[in-house]
Amino acid sequence: MASGLDTPMLDSVFKSRPDILNDIHKAADTPSRVQLFNKIASFIYEQIGDQQSGSSLKRRRVDIEPSQNGNASNATTTATIEDVASENILLEIKDISVSIPQRKKFELCFTPKHLYALAPGSTTPASGIVYAWKDVEYAFYLPVPEKAQVQHNYVLFPRNSFALSKSGVPIEDPLVFTVSAGAPKPGSIGGPNAGAASAVSDSYSTLFHWALNKCLQAAGNNVQIVTADPAKFHSKVRQPHRPKEPAVHVKGFRGSKDGYLFFLENGILWGFKKPLLFIPLDKIAAISYTSILQRTFNMVVEVFTGENGDDEATDEVEFAMLDQEDYGGINEDYVTRHRLQDRSMADQRKAKMELAENAKGKKKADGEGGEANGHAGEDGMTELEKAQMEAEQQLQDDEDEDEEDYDPGSEGESEGSGTSSEEDDDDDDAAEDEEMDEDDDAGEGD
Repeated sequence: MASGLDTPMLDSVFKSRPDILNDIHKAADTPSRVQLFNKIASFIYEQIGDQQSGSSLKRRRVDIEPSQNGNASNATTTATIEDVASENILLEIKDISVSIPQRKKFELCFTPKHLYALAPGSTTPASGIVYAWKDVEYAFYLPVPEKAQVQHNYVLFPRNSFALSKSGVPIEDPLVFTVSAGAPKPGSIGGPNAGAASAVSDSYSTLFHWALNKCLQAAGNNVQIVTADPAKFHSKVRQPHRPKEPAVHVKGFRGSKDGYLFFLENGILWGFKKPLLFIPLDKIAAISYTSILQRTFNMVVEVFTGENGDDEATDEVEFAMLDQEDYGGINEDYVTRHRLQDRSMADQRKAKMELAENAKGKKKADGEGGEANGHAGEDGMTELEKAQMEAEQQLQDDEDEDEEDYDPGSEGESEGSGTSSEEDDDDDDAAEDEEMDEDDDAGEGD
């Protein structure tokens, strides 16, 4: 019965999916099925046009631009969605939860030149989720924080997917997708390489590590998948969901958005909400600490941006509300081990310190958090203790100046001003809390 099929039409429509063509020929065993398959092929042909004869369909382009994160590539190549879709699919893995660029379940398709996402039932790569193997700059495999069940995120950063300067705007999203600790479901792996993949499918991690490494190497890209090693860095804060397992992340804020810092062997990663950021070690000019309070502190990373061709141009990225318990691990296990310059007491940092809060926090620091401040220097004081002592001394000097300039007639105005300031602070805190709640709700809803 298969002889009644419109073979040229089917070949044109499904030329990138020989497996589907084979299934159609096997299933076309009745006149009604032959007629149905021909109708489906005709409908798809009308929608996408005959690519071999040159369709008038306006093509959506996937432009692969030179890198702005490092050295620019020597040439710019351009591929179209149709070009990518026409490549032979080597491997496809179904039911994968993608969170960036889009939060949705997709099939991930591996071709000789590209990795792309395919919506269930679709034959066209999802818009904005097409990545050339040769353009992947960094790859990571990191645990998803604060989950009762063990899950990991794969993160692929192509060129132009993050900006080190505040004025820079990423023109492409990284790819972030989540896998469980278990094995893939039966029937979820397809494509010509499905047989080889089954030998490494004891878990999602072994499957994806194998597939990603094979495709990257075949494309001449020597990028390695970096994982977090708790032996090199782990948080001192216990995880409430899995208290016996050391956390390899540090919770904090970047602006009003909460997220997680990962201190990795090749740099610092901030995730997992947009915009993701990765700061390679060779782009870090200095790491310093500000707003040192009793329980938290801020970390400022000065990065080389290379803006306007100036290799010495720098910008600062600040991560706030880090737990004091993690100061020792960050400063000793990471900053010192990687010989990153520490400028905590530089003059430009002093102006950022919250002097009043430092003075209040110092009174209880010895009893509650003294051991979390890291190792002491030659004078028996840690960097945080030095900062707090200097802040307290500065506060005392300011109070002495205020006493000399004291004007009894200004007391009422001073009290009124203080009240207004507190109200403004409360309003700001409420606005930030509301924004964070909205982010969390959006994540849970998906």
